[in-house]
Amino acid sequence: MDVQRCPVGVRQTKIAVHDLEIGMFVSDLDRPWHQTPFPIQGFHIRSQDDIRSLVSYCKWVAIDVAETRDSIEQNKSGGRLAAGKSRPSGNNREEVQLPPLSIKEPVSYHNVTTMKKELKASRKVILDAEASLHQVFQAVQEGDAPDLREVAVVTRRMVSSAVRNPDALLWLSRTRHHDDYTYRHSLNTAVWALVCGRQLGLNEGLLNHLGLGCLLSQIGKLDLPDQILRNEGKLNADDFAIYRSYVEKGVAKLADTGLSRAVVSVVQGHRERHNGSGFPEGVRGDRIPLLAKVAGLAEYFETLIGPRDSGEPMTPARAVNLLYDMRNIEFQVDLVEQFIQAIGIYPTGSLVELTDGQRGIVVSHTPERRLWPKVMVMTDREHNPLKSARIVDLARYNDGRNQHEALTIAECLPHGTEGLDPERYDVTGAESRWSLSRIVGA
Repeated sequence: MDVQRCPVGVRQTKIAVHDLEIGMFVSDLDRPWHQTPFPIQGFHIRSQDDIRSLVSYCKWVAIDVAETRDSIEQNKSGGRLAAGKSRPSGNNREEVQLPPLSIKEPVSYHNVTTMKKELKASRKVILDAEASLHQVFQAVQEGDAPDLREVAVVTRRMVSSAVRNPDALLWLSRTRHHDDYTYRHSLNTAVWALVCGRQLGLNEGLLNHLGLGCLLSQIGKLDLPDQILRNEGKLNADDFAIYRSYVEKGVAKLADTGLSRAVVSVVQGHRERHNGSGFPEGVRGDRIPLLAKVAGLAEYFETLIGPRDSGEPMTPARAVNLLYDMRNIEFQVDLVEQFIQAIGIYPTGSLVELTDGQRGIVVSHTPERRLWPKVMVMTDREHNPLKSARIVDLARYNDGRNQHEALTIAECLPHGTEGLDPERYDVTGAESRWSLSRIVGA
């Protein structure tokens, strides 16, 4: 048995796959991760099925002996994650098994435009979505019935953009700054959900329902005290009881607006959880509508990587790993895997450092090469800013190179890392030279 130290000082042990036990954390394989069906690099063994899957692909794996189930539990129950959890206390780890998701007449989508071409259209959509949400929220705050026609129209435009090329919306949702947390949270949740729905093959009608429901899912929070909203990541039991009422308040505000049942079901069910630990009704499994399941997963992910100012954001890569550890617990297993396939291990807009020290931001990825996305490099190996950024396609760069020669992502960096502002750069790539700020009109 081989014991080694990884660069950050975490002890790894190399063992045969037949010796794996439930609860172990697999941190490396005897073959490249992208040649396996496992959607993330590094995960806990949760069942004998996980072991059987590994046996069919590997002879040995490395386990991280410092990455224990207890440490994951402690992180998940800490104050900074409470907003994303369904309950303020307790660790409901019950797994719920369901048949695989079945999408009726799924649609197979393909990118029909480049990210560069889609950015201008997407930016206009995001601006119009913010404006329409502002009008709706303002009407609700003033006690008037909201006019949802404009937000419904802009939702259809968001769907069209996501269908043409989802990377543009993802990029803008991750790099655009907005002072109002509620608008940003609603918009970003809608974008994550649409990208996931596209991956599932939902038709454009269902995507419209999903997007509109996500945009309106936070409307009930307008009736909550500011103090509870400011501290939603660390509420006590009494405050959490008030906080969870926002779902029913939102449904009530939308009761007479003429919304379809599918849209209302997203608002009503986006905080329900697969194992019944959610709210307001605590339903579980297949009693949660599919669109609400997608919305709930997207909203949880956005809470992890983009909490309110009082919370500490997770890197997208860490949030992806946490989601994978929650499969069939708070979120259905195949939905989690499809979400990860859709957004990648390092989602578009993620700040990263490469193994040679260069830093940049993920521009796009392909499901076939989950660990090798396209990266817009903005610094040299000593982290000094470049005069012009450049696109590095890791999959193309590594083609034909052995493992020791490959250029890969060493780590995901926190959002807002100093010196990594993509709008400061002209970009040089294999196709052309372009300026992000000129394209999106920044």
